[in-house]
Amino acid sequence: MSLSTIQLASASVADVAQAQVQTRRLARRHYENFSVVSMLLPRHLRQDFCNIYAFCRVADDLGDETGDREQSLRLLADFRRQTLDCFAGKAKTAVFVALGGTIARHQLPPAPFLDLIDAFEQDQRVLRYDTFEQLLDYCRRSANPVGRLVLYLCGYRDEQRQLLSDQTCSALQLANFWQDVRRDKLDRNRIYIPRESMQRFGVSEEQIGRGICDDPFRKLMRFEVDRTAAMFQRGEALLPLLRPQVRMQISLFSRGGRLVLAAIRRQGYDTLSRRPALSKWQKGGLIAQALAAMAGRLLAGGRP
Repeated sequence: MSLSTIQLASASVADVAQAQVQTRRLARRHYENFSVVSMLLPRHLRQDFCNIYAFCRVADDLGDETGDREQSLRLLADFRRQTLDCFAGKAKTAVFVALGGTIARHQLPPAPFLDLIDAFEQDQRVLRYDTFEQLLDYCRRSANPVGRLVLYLCGYRDEQRQLLSDQTCSALQLANFWQDVRRDKLDRNRIYIPRESMQRFGVSEEQIGRGICDDPFRKLMRFEVDRTAAMFQRGEALLPLLRPQVRMQISLFSRGGRLVLAAIRRQGYDTLSRRPALSKWQKGGLIAQALAAMAGRLLAGGRP
């Protein structure tokens, strides 16, 4: 875990301005496309984006970067306490002093933040999933809260948009799981592929650990990729319900996830020999599309 993350999780700050500087620094340090992506956000939301990103980054690191599950659980329990203190107006550390302003400006509820912490705690206790439904329940807390928070920032609070966002966010989480099958097993002894799917196609944990990609594994991955793609498709119904000022930015999430699935397909569903990843050209293409859309809005007299 980086020193900056530890400091943000525990160090006090003098005022809101100092706290905001620290969350911006963390976002730039940990998110390689931050400078470009932040340009695509409406200007009045950029600091709020940094504050929420900092919360997610710190919570994720507390869960995954200590190398000690018991220590992670203790740190996450303290982070949960700090979250509740923040909603009670008693924030002290950089993440929460900055986040407190975002919560107040957008009337954010505590549930998405607490759900994220709960998911990171679950990662310390649960290393296997029996069914797809159990995996989706994990995604409900590990991924969907982020999409809901983005909608809150954009002024949307209705259940219809939130449920459609959930489809995209869960699909993004699943795409990441299929992308990182072997790395999750070797680095953290986690397997997110449901046991029911592995049994259906005759794939074993030992096979995943040894990196043996055979026809049953390819069929398994194709099955998971296909049903994840269907979730992205259902989530597309959200886009017409958004204002043009934010539609393109939010569409990048789905497009990026679909490109990950396409990368898995291109290498014959073999996610054991090497990790499927987006090329710099593909990443650049996503950003270029968004920049073009932003330029079009500016020319039309809209605000970025």
